[in-house]
Amino acid sequence: MVSGVCFVGGLGWCPVRPGSSSLVGVDFVGFRVASWKRRSCVLMGYGTKEEEDIRRETQPTEKCYLVGVDFPRDRSMFSIDESLEELGQLAETAGMEVVGSNTQKLNSPVTSTYIGSGKVREVKTAMAATGAKTCVLDDELSPAQQRTLERAFGGEQAGIKVLDRTALILDIFAQHARTREGQLQVELALYQYRLPRLTRLWTHLERQSGQGGVGLRGPGETQLESDRRIINEKISALRRTLESVRAHRKRQRNSRKKMDIPTVSVVGYTNAGKSTLVNALTTSTIFAEDMLFATLDPTTRRAQLPEMAVHPEVLITDTVGFIQKLPTQLIAAFRATLEEVVEADVVIHVVDYSNPMREAHEETVDSVLQDLGAGNKPTITVWNKLDLVEESLEEVSLAAVEREHTIAVSAKEKQGLDNLVAEIGLVLTELMTDVEVIVPYDRGDIMNEIYTQGAIEYEQYLAEGTYIAAAVPTALSKKLKSIRVDLEAEELEELSEADMWKQLAKKRHATTNP
Repeated sequence: MVSGVCFVGGLGWCPVRPGSSSLVGVDFVGFRVASWKRRSCVLMGYGTKEEEDIRRETQPTEKCYLVGVDFPRDRSMFSIDESLEELGQLAETAGMEVVGSNTQKLNSPVTSTYIGSGKVREVKTAMAATGAKTCVLDDELSPAQQRTLERAFGGEQAGIKVLDRTALILDIFAQHARTREGQLQVELALYQYRLPRLTRLWTHLERQSGQGGVGLRGPGETQLESDRRIINEKISALRRTLESVRAHRKRQRNSRKKMDIPTVSVVGYTNAGKSTLVNALTTSTIFAEDMLFATLDPTTRRAQLPEMAVHPEVLITDTVGFIQKLPTQLIAAFRATLEEVVEADVVIHVVDYSNPMREAHEETVDSVLQDLGAGNKPTITVWNKLDLVEESLEEVSLAAVEREHTIAVSAKEKQGLDNLVAEIGLVLTELMTDVEVIVPYDRGDIMNEIYTQGAIEYEQYLAEGTYIAAAVPTALSKKLKSIRVDLEAEELEELSEADMWKQLAKKRHATTNP
């Protein structure tokens, strides 16, 4: 006899044989299978992009019907039409074909079905007419709402599935995660989403209470309870693993800080061109494609920017894109990744200037940054994709001047990058500390650090060393503390040049001979 679990709400199911140590579930859209082993929690992918393309070409395209609800609380950022258009892009990214859509205005969701009963009948008729077997709702549904809607639309007998926006985004993330870290983070989010959506398949298991099954069930435990316990254990194990990942990333950041190289995190709405911009600045080859969530795994590259007088070298990190109604499971699961943004010296916020919803996109990203605790980070806004708009680079650049720290570029055509590099240098300079030091002539290492990392304002050769007034990074400022000269500006103005050097010498003598 077969025993196992079922993921409802269009997730499909796979049975588990007695004695097996695996829990297997078919994904939301049917494109990807996630397999969880007791000894290794690994999200299995299809391998190369070429293999995935072949699979998509040989597999019939799944038709879907979109449904959106216009609530008063959502109208400040996205209109219902804009949100539904984005949902269609998500569905296409997941590999589905959108055959129709429908909307409804409500003050609040209907408890049982989310949409009204009349709209349920209308959508069912439209799905039958278009041949759609999948209905996608533009919000997150409760497990009960998913089950009720599926039954109302014809249920399993008619092959009907009901998905919500969260399921769709999670499926895309599962398809695009390439590194082990990314796969672990997506797997955790999938488990958290699926846990409340478990349902019984075989009621006879309830009569086996206390028998233990495959050594997994405890006294009086039903199959459903056992399945829930297994998933909770998997969630706990994944969290522990990701805590290790988080600690490893922290060690990496600390190592980078010791190098005294500034860090820049690139953020933005999904498909804004972040990876293309990073590639243009660093001559790297991060995967970049005109699709939603093409990049999930953070990538840090060293950028040589000789045009910058200050900090000709920086570390630039490409991050996962944001989107409206980003599932809370993903934000929590990707915490280790998103901490790269929180710890960065400067944030570059990339905006797709060609997108008519760019203001709403920008507002969404700003909101997520606030939630992450990075809302007050020094930020440069980059209006990207100017190659797709009618206005010239000069025209958009004039508009950008009206906003603080805003630069217009085309990362694809590598236009406007000089202005961006200059702006990065300006923002980094604003973060620097003014110092005055007398560097002994035998400390060429310190002089080299000041020259390569700082901005020299004044330099004078003295008998005991080189007097330098400069702006340097905070880390270097602390290193120079022992040889710093603490003269007030007013005091310098009152001294003659000869007296000033005498006073500097006295200050230096006092610091070296306490």
